[in-house]
Amino acid sequence: MASSYRVCSRCVLDTTVPEIVFDENGACQYCKIHDSMEKKYPQGREGKDLLDRIVRKIKSAGGRHEYDCIVGVSGGRDSTYTLYVANQLGLRPLAVHFDNGWNSEVAVNNIKKATSKLGVDLHTVVADWEEFKDLQIAFLKASVPDAEIPTDWAIYSVLYETAAKENIKYVLQGHSFRTEGTSPIGWTYMDGRYVKAVHRMFGKKGITSFPIITAKELVDYLIIKRIKEVRPLEYVRYVQTEVDETLKRELGWEYYGGHHHESTYTKFIQSYYLPKKFNIDKRKTEYSALVRSGQMEREKALKEISRETYRFEEKNIEYATSKLGLTKEEFKAIMSAKPKTFGDYPTYRPLIKAMKFPILLACRMHILPDILYLKYAN
Repeated sequence: MASSYRVCSRCVLDTTVPEIVFDENGACQYCKIHDSMEKKYPQGREGKDLLDRIVRKIKSAGGRHEYDCIVGVSGGRDSTYTLYVANQLGLRPLAVHFDNGWNSEVAVNNIKKATSKLGVDLHTVVADWEEFKDLQIAFLKASVPDAEIPTDWAIYSVLYETAAKENIKYVLQGHSFRTEGTSPIGWTYMDGRYVKAVHRMFGKKGITSFPIITAKELVDYLIIKRIKEVRPLEYVRYVQTEVDETLKRELGWEYYGGHHHESTYTKFIQSYYLPKKFNIDKRKTEYSALVRSGQMEREKALKEISRETYRFEEKNIEYATSKLGLTKEEFKAIMSAKPKTFGDYPTYRPLIKAMKFPILLACRMHILPDILYLKYAN
């Protein structure tokens, strides 16, 4: 981290990001990633033409199968709108949901209403609660900011495993760099080796109810089975306020009060655990993306962040710790433990960096998601 506090001249990311660097104009590397993504994922007529081309490939690969793509759904804005867009494009998606035991009632209702009104089948993988709780506690005890990675990697694993079983060649991800940005690697890192290493060190139970894919399995899915990841929201106009109105009008969707707060655990992690223990404010990533894409004024974003810390509710903290079965003393020990990073544990990061150029080539050939290079290998 830089010795003195500094904020990016374009967005609102600052030196609370461990690996942040600034160019001669004071702009950070995440703004440069945004610029490269803008070139690769244009909007307007060019974006529509590119998306139409992808849709034709998806339909062709789907052939006479019941489904031609998979869409992961959480009940949140991004995934719900991805399902809506897929339906509007004439695709035949299978909605896949990973239930880790932390769904809010709003999220559950959003999923039900969206799949019902769009006439989309829903496949839900339910994690054994004791297994998943053990994995989440392991990451808390590891004292890393990547407390959400058990869910994120499990979702990733479930989507690809389901695609392979159903012989579906396309997985549609509900991500938009224009509203989500690219999370700093020091704030969010994930790979299968990391998840298994932390669980092996701090966990107590085995995992059988949901998959954690390894590098070998990922290569099999991406290279051998040729399952491709597509992010349709990158090609279409995606303005949060407009999307919210569309989802409410067309699907009866409800907002849940905060960025990714459709999960009660995410609400706990982002509003309390990360700010209090690591001085990480995830609003900075979201606001920065919105500033870069012209959906939010930079001065307003800076004012929002400086005016108040991330708001949290005591009842949410009590609910989360109680659900995890942590005593006050145990949670106090977790919060006071010395902060660590993914670098303190075994990961595939060294291998990914060593294979930087083959990964770049695979990304350019659309075999691997380009974010793998931009965030992990670059």
